[in-house]
Amino acid sequence: MAKKGEVEVPERGETLRAALREALLGRALTPREISARTSMREKDVAEHLVHLEKSLRKQGERLRVEPARCLACENEIGGRGRFTTPGRCPRCRSERVAPPAFKVEGA
Repeated sequence: MAKKGEVEVPERGETLRAALREALLGRALTPREISARTSMREKDVAEHLVHLEKSLRKQGERLRVEPARCLACENEIGGRGRFTTPGRCPRCRSERVAPPAFKVEGA
């Protein structure tokens, strides 16, 4: 187990998606936190989440998404169907948007 501030590198032979699933079992994580725990690029996290969601469905699990939230007006930006952070809030047009968080359920 890595100490605070250290990056947990996936064990040898473990795929990125397996490491991603393991990281999301405990609590909801943002793409930046996922990137730090799995040593994958933050830009690649959304693409891997799409494939992980399909794999989880086949195993009887699901990927829970806590929607992005506007920091200016507290609007939850959900139902987009994408795993990326929106560029701005659809209600107030603020660009201060907290990213979505992801968690594996049903394990």
